[in-house]
Amino acid sequence: MARYTPESIERVRDAVDMVDLVQAKTELRKSGSSSFSGLCPFHDERSPSFSVDPLKKVFHCFGCGEGGDLFKFVQLTEGVTFRESLELLGDRYSVVLELDEEDPQAAQRREQRERLLELLERTAAFYVRMLWESPEAADAREYLASRGLEEPFLREFRVGYAPSDWGRVMTGSRQAGFTERELQEAGLTQRNQKGQTYDRFRRRIMFPLCDIRGRVLGFGARALGADQKPKYLNSADGPVYHKGRHVFAADIARSAAAKAGETILCEGYTDVIALHQAGLRSAVGLMGTALTEDQVGELARLAPRVLLALDADSAGQGAMLRAAQVAAGRRLELRVVPLPAGSDPADVVTAGGAEAMQQLVGASVPFVRFRVERELAREDLSEAEGKDAVVAGLRPILAGMAPGALRDELFEFAAGRLGVLPDKLAEWFAAAPAPRPAAPAQRASAASATAAPPPTRVVLDAAGKHERSFLVQCLVNPQEGRRVLGELEIGAELTVPVHQRVAEVLRAQLGAQHIDPPEGDEEVGRALAELQLRAGQGHGSRAALDAERLRLAQARLDRDITRAKGTDPIEFVRLVEQRQRLLGSFEREIDKTLLETKPSED
Repeated sequence: MARYTPESIERVRDAVDMVDLVQAKTELRKSGSSSFSGLCPFHDERSPSFSVDPLKKVFHCFGCGEGGDLFKFVQLTEGVTFRESLELLGDRYSVVLELDEEDPQAAQRREQRERLLELLERTAAFYVRMLWESPEAADAREYLASRGLEEPFLREFRVGYAPSDWGRVMTGSRQAGFTERELQEAGLTQRNQKGQTYDRFRRRIMFPLCDIRGRVLGFGARALGADQKPKYLNSADGPVYHKGRHVFAADIARSAAAKAGETILCEGYTDVIALHQAGLRSAVGLMGTALTEDQVGELARLAPRVLLALDADSAGQGAMLRAAQVAAGRRLELRVVPLPAGSDPADVVTAGGAEAMQQLVGASVPFVRFRVERELAREDLSEAEGKDAVVAGLRPILAGMAPGALRDELFEFAAGRLGVLPDKLAEWFAAAPAPRPAAPAQRASAASATAAPPPTRVVLDAAGKHERSFLVQCLVNPQEGRRVLGELEIGAELTVPVHQRVAEVLRAQLGAQHIDPPEGDEEVGRALAELQLRAGQGHGSRAALDAERLRLAQARLDRDITRAKGTDPIEFVRLVEQRQRLLGSFEREIDKTLLETKPSED
């Protein structure tokens, strides 16, 4: 895939107002001459520990450790890749992005894909016009109204109608300059055994299936007549659309999902629209498929927690178990929304209004509890045989959970339903044969009981804090800092691995308008953001930089002295003498620093 030019990235960076960008997710207040602070949008807190430098366009949370530049902020809050964050910001701030030179074949493939996307976008707009303007679509409008769906939301989701004519889309698209091959590759036409080509979608309600940027990739189509089979028909796989790679409405839900830290997963298109209409703006849909690995990846990028609002029938419960199986091993917390038997989310909204659905979402339970309740409902608990069967079913679920409040709560719940004390249930588990290895779904039920952890924070000892101070002073004094870094033996004088990688980045980029971390090294990105914010909030001088440099050299000597002690007496004495001389230099630099920062008497 071709990359965008560095000049395009810089134009986007220059165009973005960092404060405006961040304030869409959390309120900021001025906290210094060149910084803002607020509550962190990535973890719960009551006192602000989240800082933004609007000039360097970086952020860092001193509470959870998350941080990075403007592109990283969009990646985290919108659940997108770097490339997608660049494209989203380019769209938002009207910056034209240019691609690096491509080989002719790659350029041709990209142009062909753009042609198909244009064709699909044009067709989606046609279907929308048909729904609202065509007399033929009266039944479609009546059906959507019967589901309680309102026009503003149907228009937001670009719901449309495909007319019953066998060639309406084909004819109009050809007149607009699109070829028969392009129509087939876009999934809009198909050919019968006689070689005749005709529209794939006819007399159906059309739901555009989009990527995270809102580009139409294909369609999900619901039949209007009982004589039409199948009831739901999706676009065929092709160069643009691939079944099972996306979730419905991710482009509309992504912002709300990132802010809430969760998505609500439904089965049907109308369920998703009904939830958005009810104020639950993080809802997405399965698009008529069993949950796939790609869709789990898409959900994980949107938010760390997924609320399964699937139909309460046996098929829906089976879908939840399959979802857990696919999500096994992912940092994804699963919860279950307790829908009434025989109802889907759209039914709940229609019967009880938005508040009824909001209450059910608020009453969601960890997936592991859903598994426990499902096992308890399987058997007749008035009979000993039924209890034994339930205990056997519960064992692999509860045995896989780490000790904690949720495990104790589920033990008490299960024991209460079985009519025994929790200690007795634990005794039955202990007396039973060793459980078989947990199935993927069972492992997921235990893993999903805990939310995805925040980024791992690097806990610094005293030496690590001195290294951080040195790097901050390099940023405060970029010209001298680059010289000092050029002379530094990074691997020997810095002990914290992320500091070593940051020093390499600064050695190459210090003094540039923007400092970019290596692609894919998120730990360095967070560390750079923190260092830049510290540099912007503190004071520095040439003497302070020299003092921190000498402190690093002293720490290295201390490590060398420890290694030489008892093994090489001559080297030990030489190093101790060298340390004494260095200590004198360090004290002189500290005196210079104090003089430079001493308040004036005038």
